Amino acid sequence: MASKVGEFKGHKVLVLFEEGREDDRFSQVTFGLKKAKLILDNIKDIEKFVEEG
Repeated sequence: MASKVGEFKGHKVLVLFEEGREDDRFSQVTFGLKKAKLILDNIKDIEKFVEEG
């Protein structure tokens, strides 16, 4: 997966792309610092969710 740092309304955001689909805006996830911290705080639940499919 590729990523880049961008900006939205004056705030830094992280954009994650599906492999090979960097130009497809429907194949990306964008979030800012607040949501990034929320993801990190709940990473175990996210990993479990992915494992369970």
